[in-house]
Amino acid sequence: MAEKKLTKSTLKNKGVQFLGTGRRKKAIARVRLLPNGTGKITINKVDIDEYFGLDTLKLIVRQPMELTGTMTKYDVIVNVVGGGLSGQAGAINHGISRALVLAEENLKTELKKAGFLTRDSRMKERKKYGLKKARKASQFSKR
Repeated sequence: MAEKKLTKSTLKNKGVQFLGTGRRKKAIARVRLLPNGTGKITINKVDIDEYFGLDTLKLIVRQPMELTGTMTKYDVIVNVVGGGLSGQAGAINHGISRALVLAEENLKTELKKAGFLTRDSRMKERKKYGLKKARKASQFSKR
């Protein structure tokens, strides 16, 4: 049997990691926090700056770590599927918050107070028959 070579990256991933699942609209994010990191955030094997073009979306993703002061403590690796970019950013925010609570229990009150641990349950309303969208009807004509 051939033995695998242990490189620095495989050794780093073999250690302790904290997992969190975040959801928002149709997006689902699986988040891994790796301790002793530099604050690097990787989303779907791409750096955060390349994945999200808008600064507001990057801000949403980084909010829980900046609030708790753990920006330079962990590296974040995210797999996110479904939804649009805004929903994905919200899902990553939720996932990072959950993983931080697993990593450090004392951060729970701070994150809960900011509302990052609450799952935003708002979903798209279904389309109704006879209407163009969920609530939009065709223009009323008297004659």
